[in-house]
Amino acid sequence: MPLIRLHANDSVLIAKRPLSLGEHVDAWGVKVKAQVPAGHKIALRAIAAGERILKYNTEIGVATRDIAAGEHVHGHNLALADFYHDPAFGVDVKPVAILPISEQARFMGYMRPDGRVGTRNFIGIFSSVNCSATVIHKIAAYFTPERLRPYPNIDGVVAFAQTTGCGMASPSPHFDLLRRTIAGYVRHPNLAGALIVGLGCERNQVADLVASQALRPSELMQTLVMQEVGGTRATIEAGIAAVERMLAAANDVKRESVSASHLSIGLECGGSDGFSGITCNPALGAAMDILVRHGGTAILSETPEIHGVEHMLTRRAVTPEVGQKLLDKLAWWTQYTRGTNVQFNGVVGHGNQQGGLANIFEKSLGSAMKAGSTPLQAFYEYAEPITHKGFVFMDSPGYDPVAVTGQIASGANLICFTTGRGSMFGSRPAPTIKLASNTEMFTRLEEDMDINCGRILDGEATVQEMGQLIFEDLLKHASGEPTKSELLDLGNHEFVPWHLGVVS
Repeated sequence: MPLIRLHANDSVLIAKRPLSLGEHVDAWGVKVKAQVPAGHKIALRAIAAGERILKYNTEIGVATRDIAAGEHVHGHNLALADFYHDPAFGVDVKPVAILPISEQARFMGYMRPDGRVGTRNFIGIFSSVNCSATVIHKIAAYFTPERLRPYPNIDGVVAFAQTTGCGMASPSPHFDLLRRTIAGYVRHPNLAGALIVGLGCERNQVADLVASQALRPSELMQTLVMQEVGGTRATIEAGIAAVERMLAAANDVKRESVSASHLSIGLECGGSDGFSGITCNPALGAAMDILVRHGGTAILSETPEIHGVEHMLTRRAVTPEVGQKLLDKLAWWTQYTRGTNVQFNGVVGHGNQQGGLANIFEKSLGSAMKAGSTPLQAFYEYAEPITHKGFVFMDSPGYDPVAVTGQIASGANLICFTTGRGSMFGSRPAPTIKLASNTEMFTRLEEDMDINCGRILDGEATVQEMGQLIFEDLLKHASGEPTKSELLDLGNHEFVPWHLGVVS
């Protein structure tokens, strides 16, 4: 069957494979009236100009002209429109029966003194300002695999450089956000130790950063200021010495069996296509439903990419206050992006369009599926520490490195990244697991992809079966099995705090 109808009320069909002009699909009584790429839509029936077009029984836009049955439906004849959806706070909340601890799945993790659990064991080096970025990279580069060989329980020494820290308003929301993000990484359960390096004259003073974020200097949390230490070369030498003093203690921690309730998964999508909302996103949602039953946490973000389907989440909010926070944030995004040519206001990215997604509403429809079906427990600001269990939302842009950086700063110890076009993404200290939407792309990019959710489209697995396989893979990777991005040594340049507001 070359065409899929996702809901009985839908006015469009999805092409499983490329369709040829004039091709007859007898099962639907449709003659294709254009060359249609895989993942794209055709009209099931005649659609009148101005009529709402439904996919998954949800409005993805209106027809800009009369569309005949069999015509290609995309940005050339489909436009965004304002649709009102009753937020109906909480009407779809269904209590989740959390499994007893004795029945929860387990993985091998690093138990930290504060009770959180790491899936990796890194030492992190941080720049308070761009001016110390080169220094921290040189410190990290010293610790080659050969020099770390005597410390088998350490996954590596990683530099987390960033491009601001000065030339910015302070105090300001942007300044607070930067400090919160850095602090979230410094205290992350996937780090055994941290070193913060500053220049000395920047606005983001190291001492103030440490004090404002209640970070506690110790053997495994140290700081250096270049202008006080003696310059570039002296700071590199002092930084190497500081990390060397951490190695033995960092290596002493060993993996132990812990409950899956300690897993906190950041949910991300990039390079989405027309199959993402059919395979990898709902399969990841099924896996998150399993994780929530086992006491874990699922973090949905990318606020602009729930635009148009936010009612699907507010209906699952445990309180009206939680749902309203989400709506208030979307109103903020409307102001933040006003007058700009971004996907929140119009056309999605080139890869999304090529993959069959016409606009942000259609993209959002698939993106929201990553969160599964359990209640929305809480709403968090970007990089705010997440303390709730279950499904939560953290505000972020849709730009992948920025969104994932916020999720990790909030405490995510693994990232699940769905992709249809084939995103080459990795992250540290929380590793990224990439889920492919279709078999063709998975096969072509298998060196980068971890899980082939295209098996759903191929009829080899159901969404629920795929969700179970994803959950089992999460436990393996949480226990130390490298992801494809780790094998490729990705994640050294993907620490990208959100630049919020004017840079001066």
